Amino acid sequence: MLRFFCKTLFITKVKDSTSNHAALFLRTISSSTESTSGNLGSIDQNNLTISYLMNSCGLPFKAATSVSQKIRIGTTERPDSVIELLQTIGLTNTHIANLITKNPRLLFADPVKTLKPKVEFFQSLGFSRSDLASFLCADKSILHRSLQTKIIPSLNYLKTFIHTNENLISCLKRFGRVYNFNVKRILEPNLATLRSYGVPDSGISRVIIHFPKLLTLKVLRLKDIAAAVSNMGFDPNRCSFIIAIYSISVVSKQKWESKREAFRSFGWSGDEFLLAFKIQPMIMFTSEKKLRKLMNFFVNVLHLKPSDVAKYPNLFLISLERRIIPRCSVLQVLMSKGLIEKDVNVVSMLNDNKKRFEKRFFIGYEGAVPEVIKAYEGEMGFLGFDSCNCC
Repeated sequence: MLRFFCKTLFITKVKDSTSNHAALFLRTISSSTESTSGNLGSIDQNNLTISYLMNSCGLPFKAATSVSQKIRIGTTERPDSVIELLQTIGLTNTHIANLITKNPRLLFADPVKTLKPKVEFFQSLGFSRSDLASFLCADKSILHRSLQTKIIPSLNYLKTFIHTNENLISCLKRFGRVYNFNVKRILEPNLATLRSYGVPDSGISRVIIHFPKLLTLKVLRLKDIAAAVSNMGFDPNRCSFIIAIYSISVVSKQKWESKREAFRSFGWSGDEFLLAFKIQPMIMFTSEKKLRKLMNFFVNVLHLKPSDVAKYPNLFLISLERRIIPRCSVLQVLMSKGLIEKDVNVVSMLNDNKKRFEKRFFIGYEGAVPEVIKAYEGEMGFLGFDSCNCC
């Protein structure tokens, strides 16, 4: 039976021109099984493991060979049941391959007693098939955790603040491993820290839904960051307080300092950096490369004052190519036609939302000045504002 299985597998794989290594391997299996007359030794068991990982789990030959060093498949009954369950709940071949690569011992889990109850629990929360598949594949350990002592207690605790399954799913999508942290030692103390600095219930809910990773920081670290943010003057009643804490917690000290230096190199003072961070703490999520690129454009191309740019840090969250340059091109066209004054506040204009900008500089002009359409759609290169002082 094994000989027939391996020969069939060999023929199938040889047809695939991208599987030369696999074909060579399967040829070895065929000759090995013929010479051993069906006796499954350690070599044959390894061969079966690799074959199963490739054909039932979808792993490429190299990955299957690597995973086979961690597990041995002597019989396929249990793995077949696991794969069947995963397929039933909506995992694609790609999902299964990724999951088994990260967690090969999942193939030996009890599908009825261990896996199915967890799957049914998460289904009961309202996960869609596709979302559940992505969620289960994001954390290799979730299907091994205890449902009764780990998953349910943590999620029930969080639900007392956010109330609905929909909110809980949003939380899990952003940081699925939040369930893995102890309520008494981690989650409760961290929420107590935020409350001690004046974060209201609405803010606590916002943290759980949008920034759940904050709740899993080491308790002393969260206390230190919250104290620093409070000393900067952030209002705990505003979302910026939470975003500032999150920003400091996820950006490494090295990257933080390099980004500050990037702003400093274009003329920002320490106070101007703090002003920008207080207005928009998400500024520190932008890469240093993009920060430098934008600052160079603002200071050296538009000739804006660094201090003026610091008042509009939202500009560092938007695209230079898709928004900033097209808007500048629109202004250039209108200035060249004498339709707007050359002293328009460029920084404010770039910061306007789409509706306001179009009302001020697009609607009403596109008919008389067709170039405005090309400029706004990014089809016209920005020529500069000449020597005029646009601020």
